[in-house]
Amino acid sequence: MKIGNRIYPDSPHERMMKVKVKDSSQGRFQFDENYPYYEDSLWYRFNRALCSFVLHFLAIPYIKVAKGLKVEGRDILKKYRKEFEGGALTVCNHVFLMDAVIVCHAVRKFRSMHIPMYAKHFNNKGFYWMIHSMGGVPVAESIAGMRKFDEAFDKFHERKDWIHVFPEEVRWDYYPYLRPFRKGAFTMAYKYNIPVLPLVITFRERKGLYRLFGSKDQPLMTISILEPVFPDKEARRKEEVNKLREQAHKEMVERMGVDNIWPAVPLDEVR
Repeated sequence: MKIGNRIYPDSPHERMMKVKVKDSSQGRFQFDENYPYYEDSLWYRFNRALCSFVLHFLAIPYIKVAKGLKVEGRDILKKYRKEFEGGALTVCNHVFLMDAVIVCHAVRKFRSMHIPMYAKHFNNKGFYWMIHSMGGVPVAESIAGMRKFDEAFDKFHERKDWIHVFPEEVRWDYYPYLRPFRKGAFTMAYKYNIPVLPLVITFRERKGLYRLFGSKDQPLMTISILEPVFPDKEARRKEEVNKLREQAHKEMVERMGVDNIWPAVPLDEVR
């Protein structure tokens, strides 16, 4: 699938490029029941504060200049402030190397956001400090590890922290359509009875002075905060999870303003 100068995979959950890190069995960390998925030490909190400073005062200004970043819809955060007091789960399309940073900036949650991430990234020495200190949590690679992973998010929820998930699963840079969503994010929202807050990144043509900071095929970006979707705990879990997924997907497609080519539910989940 070719769009402009970029070639995208045919499967919506296939990576555009291979992750160049060692296998977990050969890396620094093993993502089993012994990995510390939940951390709250003084050293960890210091690193989160330091990372927050770096992202807020260095990364975000860079993205604003290089990518023309705009944030729309922050009035939603005020409108639903009471509903968000117990935490929320944000979802966004996965289209940029630093889009998790953009999400945290948009909702102002640099120090209280937790993000499930592909475990193998944590064995990349060049990325570890940043993704760990901004709230990244590796998705466990064993059944026993998944129990500890789930327990960590139970504790995050008890603290009324926020959770962010990229339900498209893998990153496709600057992709203009919305791909199908995995159900994991919406299962978590139902479990914790917290609102799903959709955000969507859209692209603008690079014009004016922005041409000095990037090539024409590197579009400018806008991130929009949309109306939240609330789970109904009285409804059956399976049906409600699918309802949350489809509502969030529909709202995001409408904001993108495209004739979308993908359904909300992946074909391999359709029975």
